[in-house]
Amino acid sequence: MRKGCLLLLALLLVYMGALPPAGVSAAPGVKTGATAAALIDVASGRLLYSSRGDTPMRIASLTKIMTAIVAIEHGHLTDRAKVSKNAFGKEGSSIYLKLNEEMNLKDLLYGLMLRSGNDAAVTIAEHVGGSMEGFVFLMNEKAKVVGMTNSSFKNPSGLDEQGHYSTANDMAKLTAYALGNPVFREIVKTKVKKVPNPNESWDYSWVNKNKMLSLYEGADGVKTGYTKLAKRCLVSSATRGGQQLAVVTLNDPDDWIDHSRLLDFGFKHYPLLSLAQKGEAIEGTGLVAGASFQYPAEQAERGRLARQPILYDAASVESRLGEAGRLQFLLDGKPVGSVPLVAKDSPRLKQKERSAYSFAEAEELGSGNSRKWLYILTELTRVIFTGQAD
Repeated sequence: MRKGCLLLLALLLVYMGALPPAGVSAAPGVKTGATAAALIDVASGRLLYSSRGDTPMRIASLTKIMTAIVAIEHGHLTDRAKVSKNAFGKEGSSIYLKLNEEMNLKDLLYGLMLRSGNDAAVTIAEHVGGSMEGFVFLMNEKAKVVGMTNSSFKNPSGLDEQGHYSTANDMAKLTAYALGNPVFREIVKTKVKKVPNPNESWDYSWVNKNKMLSLYEGADGVKTGYTKLAKRCLVSSATRGGQQLAVVTLNDPDDWIDHSRLLDFGFKHYPLLSLAQKGEAIEGTGLVAGASFQYPAEQAERGRLARQPILYDAASVESRLGEAGRLQFLLDGKPVGSVPLVAKDSPRLKQKERSAYSFAEAEELGSGNSRKWLYILTELTRVIFTGQAD
């Protein structure tokens, strides 16, 4: 009996230790009608909510988020791409391109993302990748760089195909990455786009299928998707008070409502907390923060965040390049991001800041040398498949 009471007391103490401090409440749960869903803070890359987020599923035209960012990074936006027989009349959603019609890459990207044109997807892929196979290779290489560990791409359109899948969490990571690109951001927030039509006296006029742009205050992206097997899929984003969030739902019959609910949840319960300001003196180091850092944290977490400076050896490559160390940020003792530590007069302080997500991505990939060789490998592969060098 005595042992049973002691065990019960021990379990009670453990349970009480897991609760937030008195007067501080954790964020309440939120439910959706989606088979899988994820909510991410774009700048930090922190997943704020995930339901079956690592379950591989069909993603329909959400695929085109990957198609767009690969094309933007590897192609030339002013290039004119020709519509092939393979692209002409491609099944599914279309922007009705004519056979052998030519259109510049940036306009094709608008047709891809606003109207979900599968003919645009194939035209883009063949032009940028040299072939469908070459472009799909680039898509899967980009997935590795972004950290999409449960994804496989087989085509640029998202049409159902064996072995073509992703997860809500992976698509959230990809969306956060893609929204760091200004060209991508400009395209996905556009409600209506007019593009010259070489075959008629009137211009193409494309209305964005993403109703969230009109339904939700601050909405600025991203992509709709549907096939008979994938059902309704949606990625949306919104910015309020300088914070941008993105939501992914897969197979959700009530996606517009659920996205509004998840975005409201994120903005309410995970506002940004400033953990460092660019140029701020870091006590005990004689150095300053080389960039600002904000982190989305619910009220119950705020007392569990900490900063830890890490100094490099003066003879290290990093030090010779002007980075004297890193200021690491911890939540419950686990790293959640970092910024460089530099001298007070460092020219780096005049440089434009990268997003915190870029720092998180860099840490996930490992050392600077690893990142450099991964970049070289990716670029070499692109040249082999496309015959194009920047």
